[in-house]
Amino acid sequence: MTATGTLVLAGTPIGEVSDAPPRLAAELRAADVIAAEDTRRLRRLAQSLGVQPGGRIVSYHEVNESARTPDLVEALAGGARVLLVTDAGMPSVSDPGYRLVAACVERDIRVTAVPGPSAVLTALALSGLPVDRFCFEGFLPRKRGERLTRLREAAEERRTLVYFESPHRLEDALRDMAEAFGAERRAAVCRELTKTYEEVRRGGLGELADWAGERVRGEITVVVAGAPERAEEVGPGELVRRVRVREEAGERRKEAIAAVAAEAGLPKREVFDAVVAAKKADQADQARG
Repeated sequence: MTATGTLVLAGTPIGEVSDAPPRLAAELRAADVIAAEDTRRLRRLAQSLGVQPGGRIVSYHEVNESARTPDLVEALAGGARVLLVTDAGMPSVSDPGYRLVAACVERDIRVTAVPGPSAVLTALALSGLPVDRFCFEGFLPRKRGERLTRLREAAEERRTLVYFESPHRLEDALRDMAEAFGAERRAAVCRELTKTYEEVRRGGLGELADWAGERVRGEITVVVAGAPERAEEVGPGELVRRVRVREEAGERRKEAIAAVAAEAGLPKREVFDAVVAAKKADQADQARG
């Protein structure tokens, strides 16, 4: 059996060049073919790393991925070492690469990876939201109807959700998330991760949608808390009791209401209304007494 080559998927920096994995420089020198999403960006990266690529550089992006995959597979079948890089992060994660990996698996061609920076994992780590279970949803559809359908399908998902979004669609996406998930659902918008103007905004989806109206720029990753577990239905009296317990422990009423609402999987307004109604009832009782 003739030995085949190796496909190497290499992570590239999502911002700070010094985050490049040390093995990336070695692979750039060793590859017979380097398939890059943007060949100009690849050459700039190599220059920043002080590396002279050793092999032939070809473009491999969304438009030519289908057409170029067979040529790369044939090169691999002939024994070539092919390095696949995208503009930022890991190939095949919302970037070109899946077709080539699938074709290599089908031909029993070895595939390995140089792990590197990931916007998904970086945003999760910075979000302040649960990260023990999460799912990556990629980019949402551009059309609002399709976007809302996708979001409503995920409305009951308990795992933390991660989305990529473009800056000019961010406000619309966040407003649709607020409609599908609820305006109070916690989220984090991570912008320009590892870059000079890195910013992480945390809050409810409704609040973040208002902020996004200020024409946010840069590369965006949105992390959204999963749906709260549906506890057995809690009546107004129990909600008020829980708020009072927290107040007696030293919490301010606003924080106590927010905490009880989160525990019960209810909007803060519903808990607030129960507290106000109970207060009015107490005042009426005192007036009668």
